[in-house]
Amino acid sequence: MRHQSEVLERQKPLITTYLMEPEKAWVTDVAIVKGQNLNDPFHTEVIANDELETPIQIGVHRAVGGLHDAPNPGDMLCTALAACFESTLRLVANRLGITLVETEVKATAEVDVRGTLMVDKSVPVAFQKMTLTVNVSCEQTAEQLLHTMLAATEKSCIVLQTLKMALPVRVKTNFAVLAA
Repeated sequence: MRHQSEVLERQKPLITTYLMEPEKAWVTDVAIVKGQNLNDPFHTEVIANDELETPIQIGVHRAVGGLHDAPNPGDMLCTALAACFESTLRLVANRLGITLVETEVKATAEVDVRGTLMVDKSVPVAFQKMTLTVNVSCEQTAEQLLHTMLAATEKSCIVLQTLKMALPVRVKTNFAVLAA
């Protein structure tokens, strides 16, 4: 019996449209910060998605003098990477007919804050390293298909590919295959 992919069924008409009208494949994601309570240098609010207008409270990391009482921009960068990778993994697994049982994607970003605090001008003002740790449990699946899923996920994850153009992003993966 052939696997019916819900993802592929939803993507087929999009693929057809994008092949015939490539300009329709362009999308724009949006986050907006409208400075409120500007007397508080340690907090702001970002609105994610200009249609849904989902507010997210943002704080400043304690390493640069903040209170560390809300997610900071580095957390949000890690959030974007982990969310994009995990959702891409789900889509790819569905298209390949792999039944996922459990997933966990952890993104970490490491930075030497001496650069941003202007303590040492030789230290770049940027994250120096990011790591993705991916744990996947799935129903009985051939090992080669798991590697195909991971490779397709890495290649198709927009946030990962964007970051890799800017800095090396290591992907560490752990699979657990459960017997049927």
